[in-house]
Amino acid sequence: MLKTIVIAIVVLLAALLGWAATKPDTFRVERSTTIKAPPGKILTLISDFRNWRAWSPYENLEPGMKRTLSGPPSGKGAVYAWEGEGKAGAGRMEITEVAPASRVKIQLDFSKPFESHNTAEFTMQPEGDATKLTWAMYGPNPYMAKLMQVFFDMDTMVGKDFETGLGNLKTAAEKQG
Repeated sequence: MLKTIVIAIVVLLAALLGWAATKPDTFRVERSTTIKAPPGKILTLISDFRNWRAWSPYENLEPGMKRTLSGPPSGKGAVYAWEGEGKAGAGRMEITEVAPASRVKIQLDFSKPFESHNTAEFTMQPEGDATKLTWAMYGPNPYMAKLMQVFFDMDTMVGKDFETGLGNLKTAAEKQG
């Protein structure tokens, strides 16, 4: 009887590990919204890390989170590093590309709770008197992340944060008039 239980557990574990191995080698999470503001107003809120406190859902994870800004105040080369003791973890963002009124690309590196290196990208498309804003994050999907995806849906978890952030961005940009 014990032998049968051990064999069943080993088979289930092997199946779980095998299933994780079939997950894609890259991931992408993306959400969009329409904002009644020109791309330039939205760009200012994104390309200057000092403005992120007005809209980023990650800014309120830990009140005591240590933040460090370096490089130019905004645009390419601007850097935002953070270190928290709990939910926020630790990491660094650097703006690597700004295409005026159309795109901001950010190298996003986490050191805690897990090391990862991804890209965050904001794209803006004018639509009449409004702008369609898309927030995406993408990067490699190492085996440990694949294994976690067996139990947690990253698109749902991160997507909810993106939806909150886009809602906050919409409010901030439309408030500027």
